[in-house]
This record gives sequence, structure tokens and C-alpha cells, in this order.
Amino acid sequence: MNRFILSLVITLGIILSFPSAGIAQDGITVISSDAEAVFPNSITFNIEAQSTSNITGVDLLYTVDSRSLVPFDCRVALDFTADKEVNASWTWDMLETGGLPVGTEIEYRWLIEDESNNAVETAPSIIEFDDLRYDWQSMTSGQLAFHWYEGGQSFIEELVDAAQEALGNLNDEFGVLLEQPADFYIYSSAWELRGALVYPDEWTGGVAFPDYSTVVIGISPYDLTWGTRAISHELGHMVVHQAVFGPFGILPLWLDEGLAMSAEGELRADLQNTLAGAIASDALFSVHSLSSSFPTDAYEAELCYAESYSVVQFLREEYGSDALLELLSVFADGSTSDDALLEVYGFDMDGLDRLWRQSLGLDPENPGYPSSPGGSAGGLAAPYIVLLVLVTVLGCMTIYLGYIYIRRSR
Repeated sequence: MNRFILSLVITLGIILSFPSAGIAQDGITVISSDAEAVFPNSITFNIEAQSTSNITGVDLLYTVDSRSLVPFDCRVALDFTADKEVNASWTWDMLETGGLPVGTEIEYRWLIEDESNNAVETAPSIIEFDDLRYDWQSMTSGQLAFHWYEGGQSFIEELVDAAQEALGNLNDEFGVLLEQPADFYIYSSAWELRGALVYPDEWTGGVAFPDYSTVVIGISPYDLTWGTRAISHELGHMVVHQAVFGPFGILPLWLDEGLAMSAEGELRADLQNTLAGAIASDALFSVHSLSSSFPTDAYEAELCYAESYSVVQFLREEYGSDALLELLSVFADGSTSDDALLEVYGFDMDGLDRLWRQSLGLDPENPGYPSSPGGSAGGLAAPYIVLLVLVTVLGCMTIYLGYIYIRRSR
């Protein structure tokens, strides 16, 4: 009996020592796998593999570490010539897709198949899309992580204090909190910041990437007055976008920018003067016209930011912070601007415009503002009227001179 059991164990051991024909990795060996980043323009993924039969399929599967309702893998089928040993690569060109913020993690793995129906999926690897041009230092304060490469400890501590104060202002005034940790990458100038972005606007000084919980901003150690306000502003965007995170959470720009401006504290003196001048001449843009993009003209853009701050402060002072928090919640559920305002306050954007104007001492029914940022209706029409008059006069003169010429030629 003992000999039988011993024979059975030996036999089973021999059977189990041979790989099963159904095991996916039979015949396929991954020789090397890596990823190379050229920040901020591209990431190249490389794979070298061999098999006992021709390799017919190599797919890259990757996932970007970002906030998403439904996490998913991206899949790329690589082009190569089928062979028993293959070298294949794929380059993610950020110039075509819009890029990723510094510090983003990408998890990737490979799926390899051969003509004998063998298949292997590699273990996940991670590449960090880091900006290796600079020697970064790091410091953490609560939910905030700061990364910088120029400026001493006092420099970063002032920025940390400003950010924490901004979080307190947003919580005290509007009841919104930072829901997820955030990373701040501090470049030493706006010029160096723009070198870390794909197709930045020429005036870009800071950008919040709420889906990646990342803020990138250019702050010189010698301009902390601007820097503390700017970092508070971008943090305001981060907090607000986290509050409305969802498939429908699209805010009108006046609310998004108004809350971010409020995170800075009291409105800057130059913007107060811009707003006061527009109020005095009754040349404010309507709330409705502040819902989409702001103009590129410097004065008009400043006025739009100042008005957004004023509108948000009006709502907070007249109806309280709880109502503003409820408004954000309604936007997160997918309401339009008019519907969201009607649900929370009982008036739409035109109604808000009238009440806000009235609070500024202006006639709510006879606004003198331009029809939209970029110029007034009259201002836009005037050049065309002048042009039409000139064309008409020139046409009449041409006809008249032609008539005189014909008469004389007779």
C-alpha cells in the first residue's frame, strides 16, 4: 500500500512538472520592456520579445492616473513584421493629444500573441512623466504637496501659508473643501512654466488640472505678492472642480472664475479700479456673456475677472454660502446655468444680471453693457457702417466720373 501511494505521488509530480498546453505564456519570452519620456512632448514604449513560433500580435495597454468615473485601459496595437523575435515600439505624441501635466503616472503592460495561439500579458510597470530638466525639492503640508527648484525654505513656506489660507477662505465663505490631495509644481517663471506645457497661451502664468489633482504655476522667488495670489487662485479652481466632479459638472465661467478669485481674498486694487470705472460708465458685461470664454484683450479680460468676483460675492452676501454650495451640487447633477439658478434662487441668469446691477446702483432694466466681451454692439457696428459709407461714396464717384468720361469722349 505504501509503495502504491509513493508511486502515485511520484507519477503526479512528474505530470505536474510539465507545463500545460493551455498556459498562455508557453513559448513566449519577454526579453526587455521599457518606456522613455521626453517631457513634455512624448513617451515612447519599447518591447522586445521572442517565441518558438512567429509573434503575430503585440498590444500596449496603458492607464493614466487621473480622476475618472469609469477607469479604463487604452489599447494600442503595434505595427511590426511577424517573426520569432520582434522589436516593437509606440510613441505617444503629446503634440497631437494635448499633453499631460508634470508628475502624472502611467501604468502600462503588454499583451503578446504568437501564431501557435500562445499569449502572455506582462506584469504592470509604471512610468512617471517627470520634468527632469530641473532638480526638484518637495514639501508636504496636509493634503498639499509642493515641488519647486528655485527659492529657499522661506519662499515655499509663504506659498504653503497662502494655499492653506485660501483653503480656509473657501471653507469659511462657501463651504467647499479640498476632497483629494493636490500637487503643486512651482516653476521659477512664467516662461519656464510655458516650456512645460503643450501649446500654452502666451499669457499663461498658471494652470490647474483638476482631473490629475495637479497645479503647475510660474512664480519667481522675487514676486511673492503675485505668487501667493496666483497659487490661491489655482487652488480655488481645484477645489471647485472637485466639488462638481461628475459626468455633467460644467460650470459657467463667471462662477468658476468668481470662486477662484474669491480664494485669493479681497479683489486686487487694480481690478477694483477697473470694475469701478465700468460701473461708473455703465459699461459692464452681462452675466450671460460671462458664461463662456473671456476675451484676449487685456482690459476686457480684467473686467470679466473683476465682474465674476463681484457676481459671486453678491450671491454669497445676499443669499448665503449654503445656497452657493447647493448651486455647485445642482451643477454637478447636470443642470444648465438657467435651470440651476432657478432651482436654487428662483431666477435665471437674466434675473441674476438685473439683481446684481441693481445692487451696484445701476438701472436693472436698461443695461449699458456691451452685448458680449470683445466689444459693444454699437462698437462692432460702427466700423462696418463707416466702411459701407466709404464704399457707397466711392461707387457713386466712380459712376459719376465714368459718366463724365463718356460725355467728353463723344
